Amino acid sequence: MNRTRLKGFTLIELLVVMAIIAMLAALVGPTLFDKLGGSKQKAAAAQLSMIESALDSYRLDVGKYPHSLEDLNEDSRSNPSWSGPYLKKGIPLDPWGNSYQYQSPGKHNSRGYDLYSFGADGREGGSNEDKDVVNW
Repeated sequence: MNRTRLKGFTLIELLVVMAIIAMLAALVGPTLFDKLGGSKQKAAAAQLSMIESALDSYRLDVGKYPHSLEDLNEDSRSNPSWSGPYLKKGIPLDPWGNSYQYQSPGKHNSRGYDLYSFGADGREGGSNEDKDVVNW
């Protein structure tokens, strides 16, 4: 009788391939997660810069920095020189889903306000991805 051999992979071949993929993931995965944390820090710095530009525009129009970030998009005082909204898409959250911290007058910045994010942990201080992103 003429038997035809079935084409396909054996169980051992599949296990070897899966082991190789698992080893590659174990080597490459930590590097990728470190890069992800650094990119969120850079994204937060870019958002801070965008908010700073809006704050400066507000100051040029009104003559002083706003009391809160919400004043950039809402004219709660009916100021005739207000020509906002200054942030077209609203006030963004930081890359970790937390609100940016804003204080006017500020203690650390010569501009007259402090603007910062607490980082991934949502608390002051920290290192690596938990490090605060500040404008001073």
